[in-house]
Amino acid sequence: MPILGEPSLVRQFERLWRCTSLDGIAAGTSVDPSNDVIATVAAEVGCEVVRGPLDDVTRRYDVAIHVLQPDAVVRLTADCRLALPTVIDEVVSQFRSSGVDYCSNTLGPTSPDGLEVEVVRANVLLEVASETVNPHEREHVTLGVYRCTGRYRMVNVEAEPGPSSLRWTVDTPDELAFVKGVYEAHYTENPEFDPSEILALAESDPTFTRTAQDGQGNAALIGLDTGAMHG
Repeated sequence: MPILGEPSLVRQFERLWRCTSLDGIAAGTSVDPSNDVIATVAAEVGCEVVRGPLDDVTRRYDVAIHVLQPDAVVRLTADCRLALPTVIDEVVSQFRSSGVDYCSNTLGPTSPDGLEVEVVRANVLLEVASETVNPHEREHVTLGVYRCTGRYRMVNVEAEPGPSSLRWTVDTPDELAFVKGVYEAHYTENPEFDPSEILALAESDPTFTRTAQDGQGNAALIGLDTGAMHG
C-alpha cells in the first residue's frame, strides 16, 4: 500500500538506510506468487531479496543466512513502518559490546509497539532452525531463542523514545491510516521525523493515537508470558 506515492515498504527502507550499524539490508519473503510484488519492490530499490517457504519463516532465515553469510542477523519486521534508526543502532551496539547471543528491546519493552529490533548470532538462529518443530517458533523466528533462557546469553536494551503502551505497527487498515497520517504530517518538512514528533502530533489531537487497546501484539496472540522472558 502506498504512503505519499511510494510503496510503504520503500518508506520503511528509507528509514533503515539511515542506520549506521548495518552492513546490508535484505528482504526475506516467500516463494509464493502473492509475494512477487514484495520481491520486485525490494529489488528495485537495491535491497537483497531472499525467498523461502510461505508457512515457515524460520526456514526463510535459514536460507538467508546460508545465502548472505552474516555473523549476526538484525531482525526487523515489515509491519514496523516507523522503525527508528537510532534505536536499531543502539541495540546493535549493545549486542556487539556485551558479547551475548541475543539482544533486543523486546524482553522488557520500553518503546512503542512498532519500534522492535532484535539482534541474534547467525549460528544460534541456524541451531534453533534445525531443532524446533513448534509451529509458533517456526513463525515467530526468535521465539525459540529467548524461550531458552538458560541456553543462550541474552540482554535487553531499555530504549525510551515513547511509552510502550503505544502501538505504531501496521497490521490493520486503521493502523495503516495512522501511519499514513504521521507521514502526511511530518515527511515533507522532515523525512527523518522521530518519535517526539509523533508524540507531539498525538498531543495536539488526542484522537490521533494508537495504543495496545487498539490491537494485540504477537506475544498476546500466542499466549506468551512476556514478563517471564528475562531469564
